[in-house]
Amino acid sequence: MRKFEKISFEQFKKDICDDIELYETYRLPKRETKRAAGYDFYALFDYTLKPGEIMKIPTGIKVIMEADDVLLRLDRSSMGFKYNVRMCNQVGVIDADYYNNSSNEGHMWIRIQNEGDKDYIVKKGEGMIQGIFIKYLKTDDDIESEIDRNGGFGSTNK
Repeated sequence: MRKFEKISFEQFKKDICDDIELYETYRLPKRETKRAAGYDFYALFDYTLKPGEIMKIPTGIKVIMEADDVLLRLDRSSMGFKYNVRMCNQVGVIDADYYNNSSNEGHMWIRIQNEGDKDYIVKKGEGMIQGIFIKYLKTDDDIESEIDRNGGFGSTNK
């Protein structure tokens, strides 16, 4: 199964705000055209990113997927091509075990940076980034870890 879900309202209140109307009305990621590979993630609110500025933005979204899937979160082509704006980590890798982790319920955030010379303006409901599901392979001699994820971003650092 592959499915986007909203984070719980409790997590939403903790991470974003306690606006129940916003919670009930924001959209899950969606492919905007018939043959699109990417699922667009939509802005929860208006924001303006000034030249040189970096912003951490909540999505309100978590994702469940197969054990051998990964969700790659990527810039939308217009971000870099038209505005010179990009995600700070360039490609976000969301593993299947990120879903419902103990520290943030699997809430996916993004950090973007405006490397251009004009304000980057996004309105509530507009596409911000895109996500693409990919099956991945393991080596023939892979030794599967016995460690379960216990946390969100950066939780597997050794």
